[in-house]
Amino acid sequence: MATKSVLRERVGDGVDVLRLDRPQARNALDSATIDQLLAALDDLAADGDVRVLVLSTTSERAFCAGADLAERLDRAGGVARMEAFARLYAAVEAFPAPTVCVCVGNCVGAGAEIAAGCDLRVGGDNLRLSWPGARLGVPIGPARLVPLVGLAVAKELIFTGRTIGMEEARELRLLARCAPAAEAEAQALDLAAGIAAHPSAGLRRLKAMFREYEDLAARVADENGRLVAFQRDDAGLPMRA
Repeated sequence: MATKSVLRERVGDGVDVLRLDRPQARNALDSATIDQLLAALDDLAADGDVRVLVLSTTSERAFCAGADLAERLDRAGGVARMEAFARLYAAVEAFPAPTVCVCVGNCVGAGAEIAAGCDLRVGGDNLRLSWPGARLGVPIGPARLVPLVGLAVAKELIFTGRTIGMEEARELRLLARCAPAAEAEAQALDLAAGIAAHPSAGLRRLKAMFREYEDLAARVADENGRLVAFQRDDAGLPMRA
């Protein structure tokens, strides 16, 4: 039986939580975990009772350390996984209800992309947030980060790939709340409960309006196309065959 690495829980009226559970890999995403996330997101998106979705982790050491570069894949498998990443990023961006991400520990690469794709973020005091795409040659980051911090700051963070902590992330207004790492999920759930007190239909209408104003779907689709082409036609992420 395949190991379940995405845990789902309904924690209150209208609030669901998806927790990544690969602590031994700092929640790095392999193909199986991406598939589990996609299936859970599809189910929850179709559930009209969901008013807020919280993305979290079972280990405060990491929300997500990016792609699992230790996963053994041939070239076709690498392309298939990148296509799955593209579907995952699109599914997070398109989720019809408000989303909150618990950003603790390593929040790197794919982890940073998922966090930026959420509507709100709660940071822990051990946060290590970075977009290392430039180092790996991966064309990813601008679509979601530019609307959050502006063009100049996004360029600096993505071109350098440097790591920022909770305080700087708060100064850049990437975080709605900050907390000790052990309390970050509780803060996210408190934030979610306040949002979930409002009618589901109204929240979903507002979410759709924000998406239209930002034109984010088109930018994410363009970036996802470049991402898959990079893996299929160019160097791609390093793989272990």
